[in-house]
Amino acid sequence: MNNKPEYDVIVIGAGNAGLNAAIAANEDGAKVLVLEKAPEYLKGGNTYFTGGGFRFAYNGIEDLKGLMPEMSDSEAAGVDVGSYPQDKFYSDIMRVTEGLSDPELLQLLVSQSYPTMKWMLKNGVTFVLMYKRQAFEVDGIHKFWGGMVVESVGAGKGLIDTLFELASKRGIDVLYETGGTKLIVDQQARVIGVTVKGSQGYKDIYCKSVVLASGGFQANPQWRTKYLGPTWELAKVRGSRFDTGDGIKMALDIGAQPYGHWSSCHSVAWDLNAPPFGDRSIADLFQKHSYPLGLIVNVDGKRFLDEGADFRNYTYAKYGREILFQPHRAAYQIFDNKVRHLLRDEYNIPQVTMYKADTIEELAQGLDISPEALAKTIQEYNQAVPDDIEFQPAILDGKGTKGLDIEKSNWAQKIDSPPYYGYAVTCGITFTFGGLRISNNGQVLDLSDNPIPGLYAGGELVGGLFYYNYAGGSGLMSGSVFGKLAGVNAAKEAMTRSD
Repeated sequence: MNNKPEYDVIVIGAGNAGLNAAIAANEDGAKVLVLEKAPEYLKGGNTYFTGGGFRFAYNGIEDLKGLMPEMSDSEAAGVDVGSYPQDKFYSDIMRVTEGLSDPELLQLLVSQSYPTMKWMLKNGVTFVLMYKRQAFEVDGIHKFWGGMVVESVGAGKGLIDTLFELASKRGIDVLYETGGTKLIVDQQARVIGVTVKGSQGYKDIYCKSVVLASGGFQANPQWRTKYLGPTWELAKVRGSRFDTGDGIKMALDIGAQPYGHWSSCHSVAWDLNAPPFGDRSIADLFQKHSYPLGLIVNVDGKRFLDEGADFRNYTYAKYGREILFQPHRAAYQIFDNKVRHLLRDEYNIPQVTMYKADTIEELAQGLDISPEALAKTIQEYNQAVPDDIEFQPAILDGKGTKGLDIEKSNWAQKIDSPPYYGYAVTCGITFTFGGLRISNNGQVLDLSDNPIPGLYAGGELVGGLFYYNYAGGSGLMSGSVFGKLAGVNAAKEAMTRSD
């Protein structure tokens, strides 16, 4: 049998993490193959379905101009981006994960976030400010909030198209409709190849090191129910139907260490009538993230969470979970005409499930909610809204209710200006938090905390970063940082091995 390596590095998965791993490995001289389980017309994994936002540490506008060299002085003068130092990034993740995020992994993510953005820019990825999603205009200045201010040009689709183009220019091979099924290990417990399944059946491809970047198990209803719990099989999948936990399983089968919050995930408010998996023509626009400006009620017309607890960046990934366990797995975001112009672009797509009415009772009827119950909820809420605090959507304004069972902590305005708008949402799962344990050089660890020779990982299948909740933009940043790290070190190991 011919076990001669055909490649230095095989990367399993062709999303943001996998393609950055492949580019980084190739940059260091490795011959690289990328395995993409999806057909070419469905390439790109979960990344394709994202808004393209990146959370990274920066000191001010000059750092951002370093990522967007075409930014003019007049554009820079018209924005307030503040700063987002490393300690703030670190503390934000620790705060939303209840202090459970792995400190060493998190410090790597934080410290390498801006350098990795610069590296991506150098390689040809371009960025712009997130005007429509992360800023409100205040006195003629676009004030950015929530620690995430930059997105890739063209959002997730643009990022994937760019990364594939960069990989192609480097001569990196891609096999479509080819998924990894087993890691090949020699007698020294070293990973030396991958058994793949393609259109012609099974085949062994040998290499010197492997990078796993094939995502979480969010598209696997059996695993969702097993690890996340009952009812999760009924959640809609925001993104790729191909992220079924294959890379995680392959690694566990050879003794890799499971790590992280296996019973939790990133999930969001997702259009009630969205398809079971991501729609590539709609991408992330089925999400509905302007809820801090209004109220969320269930089919009984009752509120069940604090819409204004924090900027949506720090609450949206856990609030989807709350919706899943409401009656009929449904909720309704209610707004009045005062804030309609502030809603994000996703509320304007033709495919949106919404109803508009001139009275609350008529709105309830259109949404199939009890008119009496919704009217009572709105009336009690309106009475609890203070009149002496200014509404300021670009900051935590402290305009909170008083006397309700569930208070609204910020941005509480009376819902009293018709027409009224109601948007029907359910739970859309983005990615799972449980995965594999890696070292500080991206190498997968075994059950005894020893590195598995020849095996690295990046992206959603890295466990230990996110627990319970998530901060917007940290997923793509994590994929880029740990994808690059895995690619660099996989190439380094490959180039020093003799086979």
